[in-house]
Amino acid sequence: MSFAESLALAFDSLRAHRLRSFLTMLGVVFGVGAVIAMLSIGAGAEQQSLATISRLGLHNVIVTAKTLREDTLREARAKSPGLTFRDAEALAEAIPGVALVAPQVKIEPRRLFAGQEVLTSGFEVIGVEPRYAELVKVDLAEGRFLDDRDGREHAQVAVIGSRLRRDLFGAGPALGGQIKVDDLWLEVIGVLAADQAGGQAIGADAGRVYVPIETAQRKFEQKLLASPLSQIVVKLKDADGGQRAAAQIGALLERLHGGVADYELVVPEALLAESRRTQKLFNLVMGCIAGISLLVGGIGIMNILLASILERTREIGVRRAVGARRQDILRQFLLEAFALSAIGGLVGVVLGIAIAKAIAASAGWPTLVQPWAIVLSTGVALAVGLASGIYPALRAAKLDPIEALRHE
Repeated sequence: MSFAESLALAFDSLRAHRLRSFLTMLGVVFGVGAVIAMLSIGAGAEQQSLATISRLGLHNVIVTAKTLREDTLREARAKSPGLTFRDAEALAEAIPGVALVAPQVKIEPRRLFAGQEVLTSGFEVIGVEPRYAELVKVDLAEGRFLDDRDGREHAQVAVIGSRLRRDLFGAGPALGGQIKVDDLWLEVIGVLAADQAGGQAIGADAGRVYVPIETAQRKFEQKLLASPLSQIVVKLKDADGGQRAAAQIGALLERLHGGVADYELVVPEALLAESRRTQKLFNLVMGCIAGISLLVGGIGIMNILLASILERTREIGVRRAVGARRQDILRQFLLEAFALSAIGGLVGVVLGIAIAKAIAASAGWPTLVQPWAIVLSTGVALAVGLASGIYPALRAAKLDPIEALRHE
């Protein structure tokens, strides 16, 4: 009997018991779908994490003002004023291997106006120096970024993210337009490209309004006892010196702040290493869970084929009596197992991709369907199907034709 004839018989047998075949495939379907969905979610999370860390800058060490409780704030301010320009200057002068130090001020306004549009949330106002563009890749869709003259003149100008541009100006022109942050009018001189809207040293999908740091300090109201600077970004010449520089920065700031821990250090290099370790663990755990689903599907295939042999014992005897060889019987049952796992694998691929896309669309969580995940999960499904079909196929092939013909 040819391979094509064996394959046709295998599919005829599966079609004759459609419901049973469908239920048998469900284990493989869910297993493959779980593998692809989980790996896609994990890959999307890794991509988002790496993008956030890359915005932080692997050459950078970030010093962030810590939010203190009201009962400890006054005591802390008696010893330390918080992050200041003095700290930024000391870091630039005393820490070896520093290429650039850029302070930042975060404003917490209540409202943002433009024409008839009013926003009360979903935006941030950040005071930065022109050197900020050297720390973070800044792509402008329109206009220009802040320059030294804006800072010297305490200019009331702003660069906004593309989402804010859409929300505030719609399809109309944004450059030269006026926005009002609380009581201060600002002229829009630049709009960030779409992939920069909300992208900053720290932060996710918030709308950003960038203003000169001098303007932020002089013309915006600051909270009582608030740290003068919200963040200092230290760019290093040596990409591998983050941990060493962080230790030196921490020691220097401890002396400058009188031992008050009103700041935090963020080392993107360490965050990247930790993110990769966490992602490997996530992939391992999710892969094991999905692998169990595939194993259950394989057990289901083996169970159904064993039951099928009992039902078709007489059929096997008749085929052997009319000339079918043991290898023909073996091949037929192996092909049935292969067909069940192959069809289940293909349906599982579609299901896994659909789940990944549904999560991306409904929860706003990024997913990334990778070709190797599809190949891996489908290959494992086929291997499980064939492995599960070997024992039933051998058992069917070893049936004695005379005993099989006597079976009722």
